[in-house]
Amino acid sequence: MDNTTSQNDSAMSEHVISEVDERGVATVTLNRPEVHNAFDDVLINSLTQTFTRLGADDSIRAVILASKGKSFCAGADLNWMKRMAGYSYEQNLNDANALANMLHTLNTLPKPTIARVQGAAFGGAVGLVACCDMAIGSKMSKFCLSEVKLGLIPATISPYVIQAIGERNARRYFTTAEVFSSRRARRIGLLSESVTEEELDSTIESLLEHILKNGPNAVTAAKQLIADVANRVPDDALRNMTSERIANTRVSSEGQEGLGAFLQKRRPNWYIS
Repeated sequence: MDNTTSQNDSAMSEHVISEVDERGVATVTLNRPEVHNAFDDVLINSLTQTFTRLGADDSIRAVILASKGKSFCAGADLNWMKRMAGYSYEQNLNDANALANMLHTLNTLPKPTIARVQGAAFGGAVGLVACCDMAIGSKMSKFCLSEVKLGLIPATISPYVIQAIGERNARRYFTTAEVFSSRRARRIGLLSESVTEEELDSTIESLLEHILKNGPNAVTAAKQLIADVANRVPDDALRNMTSERIANTRVSSEGQEGLGAFLQKRRPNWYIS
C-alpha cells in the first residue's frame, strides 16, 4: 500500500506490525515467520493492544489481518506450550482469559475486518479467521482444529468457530482434528472466498472498494445490529429496537449527508474511490 504509516504496537516485541494507509485501511500483520506465526502470551497481548487501539480510532475504515511468511498461523507456540505444561490451574486460567479477551476484542472490533489467509491456519488460528467479518484464503491454505491431538480442546475459540461453521461441522472437525482444504473451508463458511495466491490481495482490495464507498458510522452500526439481532425472536422489543435504530440513523449527520447526496445525485463526503 502507498503512503502507509507503521507502528509497533508492543514495547515487548516486534511480533505485530500495524500499518495504516491514506484511506484509513489498517493492516495488522503477524510477524513471526520463523515459527509460522505461532502465538504466545506476548503476541496475544500485542494483538489485544492493537485491536483495541484501532477500534477506538475514528479514522480507521477497515482492518486487514495478515501474516508474513509461508503460514498464516500455526497455532500455539511450542515454547509457550512447554511453559503452560508446568502452570498451575490459576496460571492456565489467566492465560486462557488473555486469549479469550483478544478473540473477543477482534470479534467485536467496530470496523469491518478481513482475514488474509495463506498456508497453514491451525488450532487457535482458526479462531482468528472465524472472528473476522470476512476471510479470503489461498486455495493452497490448510486448516485444522488440532487441539484434541494433544489431549486438549478448542475452548476459547469455540464460540466463534461454531458460529462460523455451524454445530454439525464443528462436531466433525473438533473431534477428528483432520486437516481440511481451503475449498472445504469455503463450503462450511469459515472462508468467504477461496482464490489463488496471486488473487488474494486483489480480492481483498475489491471488498475494500465497496466498504470505502459506505458511511463509516453506518457500517459500524450495521455490524453492531447483526450482533444485537442475531438469534433473537422478532418480538415487540426487537421491532421497537430496530425501528429506533433506523430513526436515529436517519436524523444523524451521516444519515442526512447520505440522503442528501442521493437526492442531489452527488457523492457523499465519506466516499473514497
